[in-house]
Amino acid sequence: MVLSKTASDTDVSVHSTFASRYVRTSLPRFKMSEDSIPKEAAYQIINDELMLDGNPRLNLASFVTTWMEPECNKLIMDSVNKNYVDMDEYPVTTELQNRCVNMIAHLFNAPLGEDEAAVGVGTVGSSEAIMLAGLAFKRRWQNKMKAQGKSCDKPNIVTGANVQVCWEKFARYFEVELKEVKLSEGYYVMDPAKAVEMVDENTICVAAILGSTLNGEFEDVKLLNDLLLEKNKQTGWDTPIHVDAASGGFIAPFIYPEIEWDFRLPLVKSINVSGHKYGLVYAGIGWAIWRTKEDLPEELIFHINYLGTDQPTFTLNFSKGSSQVIAQYYQLIRLGVEGYRNIMEACAENAIVLKTGIEKIDRFNIVSKDKGVPLVAFSLKDHTHYTEFDISDMLRRFGWIVPAYTMPADAQHITVLRVVIREDFSRTLAERLVMDISKVLHELDSASAKLTVKINKQISDDYEKKVQENEKKLLMKAEMETQIDVTNKWKNMVTSSNKTKGIC
Repeated sequence: MVLSKTASDTDVSVHSTFASRYVRTSLPRFKMSEDSIPKEAAYQIINDELMLDGNPRLNLASFVTTWMEPECNKLIMDSVNKNYVDMDEYPVTTELQNRCVNMIAHLFNAPLGEDEAAVGVGTVGSSEAIMLAGLAFKRRWQNKMKAQGKSCDKPNIVTGANVQVCWEKFARYFEVELKEVKLSEGYYVMDPAKAVEMVDENTICVAAILGSTLNGEFEDVKLLNDLLLEKNKQTGWDTPIHVDAASGGFIAPFIYPEIEWDFRLPLVKSINVSGHKYGLVYAGIGWAIWRTKEDLPEELIFHINYLGTDQPTFTLNFSKGSSQVIAQYYQLIRLGVEGYRNIMEACAENAIVLKTGIEKIDRFNIVSKDKGVPLVAFSLKDHTHYTEFDISDMLRRFGWIVPAYTMPADAQHITVLRVVIREDFSRTLAERLVMDISKVLHELDSASAKLTVKINKQISDDYEKKVQENEKKLLMKAEMETQIDVTNKWKNMVTSSNKTKGIC
């Protein structure tokens, strides 16, 4: 009997969410479907797929903020439909951006007068901020070389090999030679002395990293500044410094105020920082801050009036959401210096808890530093049976995303695992991670032992088989040699009896 059902107008309201025909059938993946579907079905389909994503709070690979207070989440949703670039339509949002720029500039000790406004801009992230800072350095260098009647077609920038990929992008996109200081085992940041040696007349700036992506270490910007001052004095150049403080810019001022890395150093002309990392805002906000107006060439600033009034703009993109700017302002006034200090101290303490737990396992070398971005980078002492990549892969079974990667040039034989400690990574999670790492090591050891036994058994079986084959060959050879020997003796006996003819 064939079962059939006549569709009715009430089907949409009668069917449960997962009995809907829209959820039960496949939709085109790479082409738009011809028909529309209900909003509830569209939501459920997408929500179901997103369930297969990792848990952001267990994503220990990322420096990017994954948790904010509910009040800030509400502000974000209330402002998500505002276009940041429409300054005339949203003057308060523009004012909040300017306040953020000035707060951050003061945090970085910019030499500002009492009523002097800071020079800076909000960006999508540190990548855009670095592009803008690099362009400012390139244009200033070009203007200087033209004024001196010299060629300006071969600019270069000096960095460590540990820089983030956005520096390589800047160099390639804007035709600037990237001169990298190679790393060495045990020293995974740029050596200031080697960097200064690579500087020449065509160097637009030296880029220092306050918080290396590889191991969280702060580069010695103070030493770089002193060495470069001496070289500039000897050569007559004025090579400046840019500090990529994407990760460390919201850490050092609060818990390492004694470190001189910012505008207190005369050669530091610009700084970028990621609001969406330790600035404690969701992904999509960065900041570029210049020391003075003279450090940002006026010809790079565009003025538009087709949105209502004259608006200066210095960004690579145009339209973008206002919500992240508002979220940054929320964090700056909500937390203040006290709040940021408490959070950064807690992150640093949890990093020590995790580091201590990993050291007790006694299977790893720690390659990160206590003073720097709160993270723990560690490498296996023994790679005989498995690698850091195997550990990273197995930790995913427990929900953890812990990246494994090789170091850059001249240290590429070193592989490390890295755990980034963010605000929402608690002491309890740190202790749990240590337990799970121990479990993974135990499973890998067991699997390795079983494999060793299997291999040894196979070797033993192969050896025994070969021995048996050799014994069989020797026996066959002995039998054949005996048979030949008997035959030869008979031949000799017959020959010696002179009865080789006739009939016996």
